[in-house]
Formats: sequence, C-alpha cells, structure tokens
Amino acid sequence: MKLLASLLAAGLLLALPGWRRPAAGASADAAAGAAAARHPGSRLSGAGAKSFFDRLLEVLVGYVLVGTLGFALELNLGNAFPQRWEFYAVTLALFLVLGYPGFVWRYMLRRRHA
Repeated sequence: MKLLASLLAAGLLLALPGWRRPAAGASADAAAGAAAARHPGSRLSGAGAKSFFDRLLEVLVGYVLVGTLGFALELNLGNAFPQRWEFYAVTLALFLVLGYPGFVWRYMLRRRHA
C-alpha cells in the first residue's frame, strides 16, 4: 500500500511541469513573456526558463522519491533499519555526484540551436 502511495505521489509530482504549460490557445511569445515576468533578473528567456530554486526543488524532490522507493523496497524485503543523519548526507552527496553526467549532457555537451 505504501509503495502504491509512493508511486501515485511520484506520478503527480512528475506531472507538475505539465500543469504550468500555457493553455492550448496561448502563443509561445505569451509564454516567454510570462516566464520573463516571473523571473525579471534572469538571463534565461522562453517558455522553459526555470530559476535556480525550481531546479533545486526538482533535485530534492527526486532525492526524496528515490529514497522513498528504496525504503519501500527495503520494507518489502524484510526489516527496515533505522538511519541517522550521516546516511542521508552520504546518499544526498552520491545522488548529486551521480546526477552530474546528466547536467554535463544537458548544459555543456548538447548543441544549441540559434
């Protein structure tokens, strides 16, 4: 039951960016203007522009979802062992380090269309 609830929560959170898309009749220019209005000092523009805090929130939500899934699997296999803060510090560091290749691919290696 907890696993089903975790999967439902993950599905809702992954659908969140879809809730912020402009309506079907709205133009891309209107979406870019709305994004620029939300983040006035940002160098990024366009419908897909996100602030640093949006991206940080995505990383933290991903960490919590992966941790919840791992905890649910541990419960299904047997005893769940109590963890202290050191465990969470190390797993967060591993999550960030192992996510770095995706950052490099998205922001450093992909070609930009001008």
